[in-house]
Amino acid sequence: MSAVTLQRDAWGRWVLTLADGQEHVPVTVVRAYPVSAPEEGVAVMDAEGHELWWCDRLTDQPQALAQALREALQEREFLPEIFRLVSVSSFATPSEWVVETSRGQTRLTLKAEEDIRRLSPGVLLLSDSHGVQYLIREPQRWDRHARRLLDRFM
Repeated sequence: MSAVTLQRDAWGRWVLTLADGQEHVPVTVVRAYPVSAPEEGVAVMDAEGHELWWCDRLTDQPQALAQALREALQEREFLPEIFRLVSVSSFATPSEWVVETSRGQTRLTLKAEEDIRRLSPGVLLLSDSHGVQYLIREPQRWDRHARRLLDRFM
């Protein structure tokens, strides 16, 4: 066998087969930089957390491998992106927010202003009262009303 493969076994576990034919079961696929470079720096880890294989860029991999890696990553990650802030119950915390996300409209509770962190220019990470994290990219592109609401908490 000459190429690395990632596929499921009969029990639904991910199996990594290295170029030398060595198989590793089960494995976990993780991103090194999930927010700043989601298509770069992907590792396949064994059950003890040891790195078995490293991928510099998903786009450099054969289509079948890249698709399997993305599927494994999607199963493991849950980071909805907020596209719009619809309303806020009050400008004091805790406050209830209604937001449009990549997973639909939802309500979340912001416990404190510190639950909004600036990761880089134009990228924020919001943690709600249940510990769910939401990504906000380029809030400066939001409509005026939504930007004003968010600015009250920054």
